[in-house]
Amino acid sequence: MFSNVKTTAKQLFAIAFFALFSLNGHAASGLFWKAEAPDKNTIYVFGTIHTDDNRVTEFSPTVIHALKSVDVFMMETKEAQDTKFLSMANNNLKDMLTENELNQVYALADFHVMHRNAVHNMKPWLLAAIFDSPRPLTPFAQDNLLMTKAEDLGKEVRGLESAVEHFGVMDSLQLDEQLLMLRAVLKRTDEEKLKDYERLIKAYLAGDSAKLAALDDKITGGMLPPELWQRMRVKLLDERNVLMTERIVAAAQDKRLFVAVGASHLAGKTGLIAGLKRAGFKLSPMK
Repeated sequence: MFSNVKTTAKQLFAIAFFALFSLNGHAASGLFWKAEAPDKNTIYVFGTIHTDDNRVTEFSPTVIHALKSVDVFMMETKEAQDTKFLSMANNNLKDMLTENELNQVYALADFHVMHRNAVHNMKPWLLAAIFDSPRPLTPFAQDNLLMTKAEDLGKEVRGLESAVEHFGVMDSLQLDEQLLMLRAVLKRTDEEKLKDYERLIKAYLAGDSAKLAALDDKITGGMLPPELWQRMRVKLLDERNVLMTERIVAAAQDKRLFVAVGASHLAGKTGLIAGLKRAGFKLSPMK
């Protein structure tokens, strides 16, 4: 699917940290919500799972009806025009990995249809996110399909974050920490990845956010040192959730919204559901 680093980055908007970065320790019931407040416009919040699996890309009539009723479709981020920030400026994986590790990287690059030369300068955390998927990643992930439907309906499309904000959150990690993440993924077998993926899909189809949270904690938290994972969790979820909630509430002042974000962002004390409640919205689960 990739012919160069720029094309790779465009496809990566479909990943949105699926698999590696989706822990949420406090579960909420449901993945599709309607938020209403007397002095603000209606907000629909839809928790996504970033895959093109046919089992999750057939949207219910309720979802489509909600999408038709709004003014603006909001997703985590829109496509970046400049993707240089996804590459290492002065480092090369060939100088940092063993021969065996590099061969593993090449095999996974082939699986994901990436040119081998393109991966040499990609940031290790980004490769870890790609390589942890048991399926080749495509532009037809669930959130991208919703965006396309919104565009077909003539809706305005906005990103909750800029591309730099969205991907730059991982740049706070040291290079050796990013390499640790990549090596953790390289140690996982195809069978382990597929088994974990199927368990996540099953929980998602059941609308069981508690199960998703427990699985995420076990899968991702179990791959990394606790201190590193806790720091990542704060950056990837807690801090971003607060900012996303603020921007959603501000946009709802004059627009009806359909918000599609990774399901992990919905629950928890800093999650979008709790944040919208604190902002005065009444939340109702949708089917």
